[in-house]
Amino acid sequence: MPSWAMAADDRLTKPGPGDVRAYLDTVPDAHRRADAVAALDLIRDVTAAEPVLWGDSMIGFGTQHYTTADGRRREWFAVGLAPRKAALTLYGLTYYDSDQDLLDRLGPHSTGKGCLYVKRLDALDRQVLVELVERSWAANHSTE
Repeated sequence: MPSWAMAADDRLTKPGPGDVRAYLDTVPDAHRRADAVAALDLIRDVTAAEPVLWGDSMIGFGTQHYTTADGRRREWFAVGLAPRKAALTLYGLTYYDSDQDLLDRLGPHSTGKGCLYVKRLDALDRQVLVELVERSWAANHSTE
């Protein structure tokens, strides 16, 4: 096991053996479920990576490594999503106010630290979203 992986063992949210499609089938809101499946397919197409269930509610693609303030090396997914009640959350697409040029053209959304919140996926410019995922994947994904 790589040394960075050992530090991840104490985390509550980590990759597991869960079935991504089975999890998405449990999303109660039909619209949110459909948006999550569409986002999953889009991210898979762009990254050519297979989705992995992280914890019990986040779906991640690929990995990235980072070091915390206390010097621990951690692993997280490079890009991901979660069909939350309030919005579809897309992870890894807005670190450090990056990609503002794309966000300005994307369509209705809000952002948080590394997160993009979307009420309706079909209200977004699909090509801009594809570009955003491409850029984020290139910037975040680690092959070590």
